[in-house]
Amino acid sequence: MIIFGVGITVLVVLVVGIAVARKIDGDSANYLVAGRRLGVPLVAVSLTAAAVDSNATVGNTDLTSQFGFWAGASLALGLALCLLITGLFLAKPMNGMRLFTLADFFRVRYGRGTEVVASVLMILAFTILLAGNLVACGFLLERFANIPYAWGVILSVMLVLAYTIAGGLYSDAYTAAVQTAITVVAAIALLIWVALSYGIVIPEGMGPFDLEQLTDPEMGAPVNWATLIALGIGDLVAIDFMQRIFGAKSPEVARRACFVGAAGVAVIGTVFALVALTATAVLGISAADGPVLFTLLDDYAPPLIAILVLSGVVAASFSTASGAILATSAIAVRNIFSVRRRGDGIDPLLRWTRIAMIPIVVTGSFLAIRVSQTGILLTLAFDLMLACLAAPFLIGIFWKRPGVVAALAAALVGFAVRMVFLVLTPTLYGVPNDILYLPNDLIGVEFDGWATIVAGLVGFGTYALVGALSPRTIEERANEDAAKKALEREQEGAFEPVPS
Repeated sequence: MIIFGVGITVLVVLVVGIAVARKIDGDSANYLVAGRRLGVPLVAVSLTAAAVDSNATVGNTDLTSQFGFWAGASLALGLALCLLITGLFLAKPMNGMRLFTLADFFRVRYGRGTEVVASVLMILAFTILLAGNLVACGFLLERFANIPYAWGVILSVMLVLAYTIAGGLYSDAYTAAVQTAITVVAAIALLIWVALSYGIVIPEGMGPFDLEQLTDPEMGAPVNWATLIALGIGDLVAIDFMQRIFGAKSPEVARRACFVGAAGVAVIGTVFALVALTATAVLGISAADGPVLFTLLDDYAPPLIAILVLSGVVAASFSTASGAILATSAIAVRNIFSVRRRGDGIDPLLRWTRIAMIPIVVTGSFLAIRVSQTGILLTLAFDLMLACLAAPFLIGIFWKRPGVVAALAAALVGFAVRMVFLVLTPTLYGVPNDILYLPNDLIGVEFDGWATIVAGLVGFGTYALVGALSPRTIEERANEDAAKKALEREQEGAFEPVPS
């Protein structure tokens, strides 16, 4: 019964996603940025659905049950903080630039070489993000439909690919309306059922007001702060978030949608964390037996509640996976291989973006099968963005002195430092490092969390220092002006070769 109910939700999402594909009309501008015609409701729900994914629900409950409120809820609260900062400082200028992808910013601001480096890093990070969402779907189908985990991952990504490849951002935005509605109703219903059945019970030292989780290293403070910082700041370089902001019909619409999305994400994330604390305290559910949320729904919840919540998890995971597939494919084609939009009836950017989705989903599926973790994959994705690209993006918008040298130095040094820490640190955000660990006596578990913070500081410090010592040249400023004009002409459908 449960899997049948979830299946109906998936079917509705597929039908909506494919039905709106006709809006594409053979134009990559419609495919990538929905023709820049989305209003506040659609942008807000698509941002919310992108943030409240399987990591902020399933990963949230797993980490909360083991380490406390701030270990799990930080996944959602960090994303809410990201949307708040975006609304305050970034939504208006980024929407006003009329970009097609976030990597376009790096081409305009720093030139072709930086564009390619940034694109490779973004694709790496968001393939990891895609994998994190496929993990939850694989576990869900394994538990509730007796489908082997690997096949569940493959089935899930094929369903997402079906409507993403058809309708791009239009499909993503309209299916997000369905997905967000289900997720909100599910969160409210779950909280009410738990409160009425068991009360809201918080184990000692693990609640939202037990701030030792943010101050005491023994309580996981470095890891919790690393999660908040990686998602709150590193996620500002989020190609799927920005894709939705580019699709807003005006800078003010983009700004307001960010605030609505931030509020929704914070509330939903808090609900799932409180539910996890109660499940642990009252029912003794442990992540060692599998995802805490799935155990609660399978063994204790009424079927209707289970159907609602699982439908919400699947819907949210689909939305984030869809955005990641679309944005990474567009960046690969547009910003690495320099395929451009044309308005003469033949649009190679549209065709090749769809084709590029195939290797993206294959890679994401392989990683999900290889590393069956939920929360850590999300955080690691933006951990990399924090160390490598956050400084050239955030500071580069407002400080015009740094140029190509500063951006490349920050990206490469930040990446090198973070990868060294990844290889040497035995745990990631409190769980074993199953991704890439080399046993050693140099770094122990106590450095977990600090690896994120130190690598981020190195990235920002490198950008600021090199930018101050090596300002951009007159030629770089001229190239920025030329890139802006080329982008304006492309808006009108004129083909523009990419300057070397």
